[in-house]
Amino acid sequence: MALPAALAAIAQDLAAVRAEVLREAEGLSQAQADWRPAANDWSVGEILHHLTLAEINTGKLTSKLLKEMASAAAPYPHDLAGFTPLPDWPPGPREAPPIVRPEKGYPIAQLLHDMRAARERSHQSLARLATVDPRAYTWRHFTLGEMDLGQFWMLQAHHDRDHLQQLRRIKKSPGFPRA
Repeated sequence: MALPAALAAIAQDLAAVRAEVLREAEGLSQAQADWRPAANDWSVGEILHHLTLAEINTGKLTSKLLKEMASAAAPYPHDLAGFTPLPDWPPGPREAPPIVRPEKGYPIAQLLHDMRAARERSHQSLARLATVDPRAYTWRHFTLGEMDLGQFWMLQAHHDRDHLQQLRRIKKSPGFPRA
């Protein structure tokens, strides 16, 4: 099923940024995936795990809201051109909530496999959203406040992009293992 334009744009953005993340992580050794620039910094492997956890949880949120509101679902508005832009992030560093806090030490091959599998499930979630008005399904984000499901999926791509930059900085850090 072809996605409506607004959801197709999100799917394309998700695919593009994920391809960049995977390009940066493909071929890394386990030592490179586990290396941290400093004791309190995340490794590439932890970033990959975090991104996967966040995406899985966005999918779970989508399923939860669609199930809870199934009887009140309005059909997808075919004239929907896009979603409300994301709110600005508050300044300063943020700590990941426990549900998406990464663990260290996973094999790099498993992390890459899990990322690809999560993205496949996300396409299924977007296809399900194409049958209802995603703007009617809202949830309070821990930092950004009330957002609809279209915004949550836009946030996933934005989130991947932020951590892609972090991953690139790690790879350029002094002391990053050569192999």
